[in-house]
Amino acid sequence: MQAVRLHGRGFENIKVDTIPVPEPNDNQALARVDAAGVCTSILKLIAQGSEHTFINGWDLSRFPIILGDEGSITIVKAGKNVAKKYQLGKRFAAQPAVDSPPINFRERFYRDAEGMEKVAIGYSLPGHLAQYMLITEETIAADCLLPLPSDDIPYFAGALCEPLSCVISAQDRHLHISQETPISPRVPRLGIRPRGVCVIVGAGPMGQMHAEAALRFAPSNLIVLDIIPERLKQIKERLSDKARLMDTTLHAELAKDGPELIKTVSRGKGADDIIAAVGIRKVQTECQQWLAKGGVLNLFGGLKRGEHIIELDTLRVHYDEIRLCGSSGGSPADMAEALRMVSEHKFDTGAYLDMVGSLDQFPKAIEMVKNTATEGKIVLYPQIRSTELLRVKAWDRKAEADFVTQKKE
Repeated sequence: MQAVRLHGRGFENIKVDTIPVPEPNDNQALARVDAAGVCTSILKLIAQGSEHTFINGWDLSRFPIILGDEGSITIVKAGKNVAKKYQLGKRFAAQPAVDSPPINFRERFYRDAEGMEKVAIGYSLPGHLAQYMLITEETIAADCLLPLPSDDIPYFAGALCEPLSCVISAQDRHLHISQETPISPRVPRLGIRPRGVCVIVGAGPMGQMHAEAALRFAPSNLIVLDIIPERLKQIKERLSDKARLMDTTLHAELAKDGPELIKTVSRGKGADDIIAAVGIRKVQTECQQWLAKGGVLNLFGGLKRGEHIIELDTLRVHYDEIRLCGSSGGSPADMAEALRMVSEHKFDTGAYLDMVGSLDQFPKAIEMVKNTATEGKIVLYPQIRSTELLRVKAWDRKAEADFVTQKKE
C-alpha cells in the first residue's frame, strides 16, 4: 500500500512510501482509508520531529510514522476479540487525540514512555494518510472510533468532522458565570454567551468553522475579523442567511476596524467572547483589551515555541474578571457532536473544502498549507489513482462520488 511517512525532522523527510498492508492482531482492526484531511498541525510535527510531545523521543529515522490525524475509514478486517464491535463494512471517524498511555512500542519513547498518558493517531499511532490504517489497542481502549450515524455522510465530511470537533471542544471551554439577582447563587454556563457579542479573529479555514459553529449559541452580534477582504466576503455569502435565522447580526470586517466596531455594537462594554483563531502573539495580547467584564478570550491559534509567552493584564483579570482559555484537540464526545451536526445538516462541511486529490499529492498539499496558499481544507482520497490537486467549490456527496468513481477507473 501507499503511505505518507515522516522519516525525521523537516520537509525533506516526508516520503510517499510503498509498504506492506498491516495485519491486525486479535485485539486490533484494519480499516480502509476513504478520505484523509491535510491538517495544519502536521506542520508542527514536521518542524519538531522527535521532540514533539506526542513523539517523545521516538527515532523517526529508524521507525518512520504514518501521518494524518483527520480521516474517514471503513473496517475491512478485525481481530477475533474486537470483531463484534468493529464489523466489516462499518464506517467510522476517528478522534485522533487518544487518552491512553502507549501500549505498543513503549521502548521507542524517552524513558520507556514514563509519564505518557496520551498518544495520537498520525503521530506514534498509524495515521490516515495511507490506503489502510491499523486500529491499535490504544484507540480501541479510549473509544476513539466513532460510528458514522448515517452512510449518507460523504467520505470527506467524515474526515472534516475532526477539525469541527476541535472547534466544538474549544467553544465548550468558554465559561460564563451569572446571577439572576444580587443574592442569587452564581450559576456557571459553558459555551459562548447567548445574545452576547462574539468575535472571531481570523477568517482562515478554522476561523470560518468557528464562525458557523458560534451561531449555535445565537449571539446578538457575531464579528469576524481578518486582513483579507476575499475571506470576509466568503463569510458574508456563506453565513448571512443562517445568522438571520438565529437573529444574529453578522459583521465581517477588516481587522483594523475591529476594536471600534466592538465598542459600537457592545455600547462600550466590550466583547463577551473572543476566539483568536490566528497564531499571532501581538493579536492574542491585544485581544485582552477588547473583552467586556467577565469576558472570555480563547487562544485557539497556537504560537510557535519560543514565541509563546504573551503579556497578561492582571488588573483586567482581577478587577474585570476576564478569563483566558484554550484547548488541544477534541474528545470522542466532541467528534460525536460533530457527526450529529453533519448528519442533521446543521453544518455544511463541503463549504470548507478547497482542494481534493490523490495521496501522492501530499507533499504539494502540505507546502500549500504552510504557505497559506489555500482558502479551505484539502482532502486526499487514498484509494484513487494519481491525480493533480483539484480546486473545488461546494463539494457534496454526488460530486465526491463522481470524482472517486472517475479516478478509480
